[in-house]
Amino acid sequence: MVCNINNVIRDVRVCLDQNMSSEQLLQTDDVDTLSLNDIIHSKILEAVIRVHTDAPTYLLEEGHHFGDAIFWNDLESGWVLLPDDFMRLIVFEMSDWESAVYTAISTSDPKYKLQRQRIKALRGTAQKPICAIVNRPEGKALEFYSCRSQDAYVSKATYIPYPNIDNYGGIDICERCYTAVINCTASLVSGTYGDTPKAEYFSSLYQSMLQQ
Repeated sequence: MVCNINNVIRDVRVCLDQNMSSEQLLQTDDVDTLSLNDIIHSKILEAVIRVHTDAPTYLLEEGHHFGDAIFWNDLESGWVLLPDDFMRLIVFEMSDWESAVYTAISTSDPKYKLQRQRIKALRGTAQKPICAIVNRPEGKALEFYSCRSQDAYVSKATYIPYPNIDNYGGIDICERCYTAVINCTASLVSGTYGDTPKAEYFSSLYQSMLQQ
């Protein structure tokens, strides 16, 4: 859901029990003092990244689509380009697979070396597919292993993008993650002005919300 950044700031202030305060938190002789709202604003994107990265799939929304063009390799494996704002895979499935992939491996994973083998039986299969996120000359891509034939097409492919604040002050936050984002932001803000106990409290609180 798209949230107004000012409403997010308001909810973080309430969370910090500072919603009626206009006091300035940081003050030095050489640096302009930052208001509480400015500090909160500066931490929201980091909080969204942390929460959307750590959240279990069932707390995430449908996400954004990708994978319109398929590039085939040998042995019915292939790859699709990932969008520039790709942050996390939600789901990827080819039309002739028996199950979808929800977590992609990296090139440092021992399983990745097996995907380079000429023997197809050592690779991911239509019954137990494997995806890997790699860097290619064309950009970041998702490799898939493997299909039954090159007649297969992408049936599901969605991802969570890196967050940004648009020109209208909107930011996309998964609805079921919203309260966790508020508490994560509160933790980061508390840490900024040196309140370690409060920072740890809000950190444990948002993490527990992702485990429910």
